[in-house]
Amino acid sequence: MPSVDRCGLSGGTACGFSNGCRMSRWLKSNWFLLALALTFLFGYFAAENLEPLARQVTLRSTLVMLVMWAMGITLRADAIRNSIRRPTASLLAIGINVVFVPLMCVGVMHWLSPDMGGGLFVAGLVPCTLASASVWVRKAGGDDSIAIITTTVTNLATIAVVPIGIQWVISAQSEVSAADQMQKLALFVVAPLGVAQLMRRFGWAVWADRNKKRLSLAAQFGILVMVAFGAVVSRSYGDDSNASISLVMLLLVTMLALAVHVIALTTGIGASRVLGLTRESQIAVGIAGSQKTLMVGLQIAIDCGVSVLPMMIYHASQLVFDTIIVQRWAKATPEDESSQE
Repeated sequence: MPSVDRCGLSGGTACGFSNGCRMSRWLKSNWFLLALALTFLFGYFAAENLEPLARQVTLRSTLVMLVMWAMGITLRADAIRNSIRRPTASLLAIGINVVFVPLMCVGVMHWLSPDMGGGLFVAGLVPCTLASASVWVRKAGGDDSIAIITTTVTNLATIAVVPIGIQWVISAQSEVSAADQMQKLALFVVAPLGVAQLMRRFGWAVWADRNKKRLSLAAQFGILVMVAFGAVVSRSYGDDSNASISLVMLLLVTMLALAVHVIALTTGIGASRVLGLTRESQIAVGIAGSQKTLMVGLQIAIDCGVSVLPMMIYHASQLVFDTIIVQRWAKATPEDESSQE
């Protein structure tokens, strides 16, 4: 009986379409990264036509609310209770995410243009990602309850952390007051998460778990729309300041964003070992402490008038780097869940 390869064709290794099959699997695993790049380019070069739409604050804010709700309703509250019983790892991850990463960004942002430096600081300031952190931790064999509580606390803390950070570091570039930013974050980030968790508590948990992939996909498309809007606004701010994105600046932003993420991840793992935490906790602290959410970062970067590129680059680099690391950590490579936030 002839063997059947993973493409469903007979002949095993003799499959004439093996290269096409590998490309198909690559696209399935990395379509979101490719879509991010293409969407940004589309928004950037079509900025003149899209600018009236991108400037609609109500539309952007509603989109953020819907995406935050879609991602928040899949968070399991029971895992938070398990992590609270052993708070050391969660507190360490929260500290790295909220304090250590923003401070690193402050230390390197002056090597960049004001637009790019401000964007990198925003990337470091925003909370842990709502979806991919727990997925990556679980794939690597870590304790995903630590990732969930880190995600929850850092997102709730956004209401205070982000306005204070903006006022402290990039107030000269931003016309948004701390009070206005606090109100926006409370309404468009914290409130949707609270509503989502209440819905889970009152009977929607089974529906949310059953439709998790659909909700994740809808959230990803919402993020892509925000990327296009961010590209439009970034282009207009660049034109106003007669600035252009050079290849050298782009490479420098990429190197710095990746360096910040890698240092935060390795610091989390190293500190966890020093504290005598388990391997599962080390993995969770490293990933949850270093990952950042794209959706909130895009909204804040647009509001503050800084480039969205550093936020996108940070997000893309964390997905690529952590995927490689997770595959090495994992005892067995699971099927791709396509749960990138």
